This record gives sequence, C-alpha cells and structure tokens, in this order.
Amino acid sequence: MFKKEDGDNIETIIGPSVQVEGNFVANGDIIIEGIVSGSIKTEKNLRISEGAKVFAKISAAGATIAGEVQGDLKIEGALELSSTARIFGDVKAKILNVAAGASLHGKCVAGEEKKSKLEKIEDWEKQEKQKTRMATNPKLEKNQLMAEE
Repeated sequence: MFKKEDGDNIETIIGPSVQVEGNFVANGDIIIEGIVSGSIKTEKNLRISEGAKVFAKISAAGATIAGEVQGDLKIEGALELSSTARIFGDVKAKILNVAAGASLHGKCVAGEEKKSKLEKIEDWEKQEKQKTRMATNPKLEKNQLMAEE
C-alpha cells in the first residue's frame, strides 16, 4: 500500500489544516492528515496519518492508520495499525497488522469469513464422548448411543 510508484493513484489528500464534514466517497487512494467527520468510502486504499482525527464510518479496500479514528472500519484487504494508531470502534478486516503501542477499543473480526456455526462446549463434549464410545465398541450404532444419553 502507498508505495512511491503508486503516487499517481492518490486521488485525494486532506491536509493537516483541513476539516471535512459529510459523506466522503472516492474511487482512488485517500490520504488524511487533517480532520474528517461523517463517512469515508473508497474502492482503493486509505491512509490516516499521525495527528489526523477521523470521526467517521470507514469502508476501504486497504488502510494504514497512524492517527485517531472514532467509528467503525470495514476493510476488504489489509488493515495496518501503526504504534500511534488509536481506534475507537468495531473493526472488520481480512488481514490485521497491529504494531506495539497501537490502541484498539471495539470488537474486532479479522481473517477469512467462513460459514460455521459456533458450538456449545456441552455439544462438543457430547460429540467427543460418542466418538470415544464408537471407537471402543464399533458395533454400537449412532441411534443406540443417543438413546443411552
């Protein structure tokens, strides 16, 4: 993200003395060094520099954060939090890199989204017990095991 050769892809820079309020939508990379309130959505990458403050719901392909964010983040790819990052909101990202010293206050979901149900510990223990009993007595059928419990 944001390599020197990617400089041509930067569509918007919000400088350190700039304050933006409202719904911010872009197709290219965004760099925020000032203050933004509202919402931010880009199909590309977002960088929030050290000293920047963002009070917004954020959606981006990738993000690097060194400043402060108050709001939820939904990042399709990688989210990098530098040591100066301060996040107050829920985070959802495919990849999450957190540097020592970064602060994250909220619910965090990282990794591939898989459709799996959460199992109760009692259900898991019951399944393990059935497997053990089937292994020790292979003639028992599953119906017999369930009836015994």
